[in-house]
Parts: sequence; structure tokens; C-alpha cells
Amino acid sequence: MSESVSVERARQAVQALYDGDRASRMLGIRIEEVQPGHVRASMEVRPDMTNGHGICHGGLIFALADSTFAFACNTEGVPTVAAAASIDFLAPVRAGDVLTAVATELWRSRRAGLFEVTVTNQEGTRVALFRGRSHRIGEAPAS
Repeated sequence: MSESVSVERARQAVQALYDGDRASRMLGIRIEEVQPGHVRASMEVRPDMTNGHGICHGGLIFALADSTFAFACNTEGVPTVAAAASIDFLAPVRAGDVLTAVATELWRSRRAGLFEVTVTNQEGTRVALFRGRSHRIGEAPAS
């Protein structure tokens, strides 16, 4: 796990990634908590995020989970990208709902990691479960 990274270093790494992430900012994703290997983020579902069934487009729920996963797997400051990801949608999401995604590192090796992201609504109901595998593409910056 990521115990060797300080909380402050993890926050700085996530903030730097977020600052360059136009997609997450356009979706209104907000970072709420950062710990090494762990990030909580939220997003309010806008009316323009709904599909023809009047529920949130699954791709946007995936985007929240994927962004939160990306922030969590970059808390060590090592450039890391997704190698694979999957999601299960558990309950419908509607405009006005506030979604919270919590990404947690389950396992990490020198080059790869496995993360789980749980997405809940404002009532605490689980609406999606995401699992992502990460791959490091760079080296840690010098301390």
C-alpha cells in the first residue's frame, strides 16, 4: 500500500493532476479527501447529464469513478494511468443527485495497482461499483 507517502505529498500530487484535468472540472467533480492510495470525490448530476430514460448517463457515472480512481492511483506522485476498468451499475441516478465516489487501493506492485471505487448518492445508497487496474508510466520525482 501507499504508507510511505505523506498526506501532504499525496494532496499535492492529486491537486497537480486535477489542475490539468479539464474533463473532471467540466463535469463539476470536486476532490473532498486525499490520503495515500485513497481519494473521495463528488459530483452533482445536472439535467444535461441525463439520458433518454431520464436517468444519469452511465458513462458519466463511470467518468466520476474513473477520475476518482485516477486521482487515487497518482497519490504517490508517480505518473500512473488506467490499464483496465469495469463498472456495475446498481441503482438509477437522477438529476439533482449528488454522487460521492470513494477510491481505495487494494493492492500495488512496482508497476501495477488494483483499486476499488464505490459510488453512492446523497442518501448513502450504493449506485455503482467500479474496479480499476493501474499501470505506472513514469518514475517518482526526486525528493
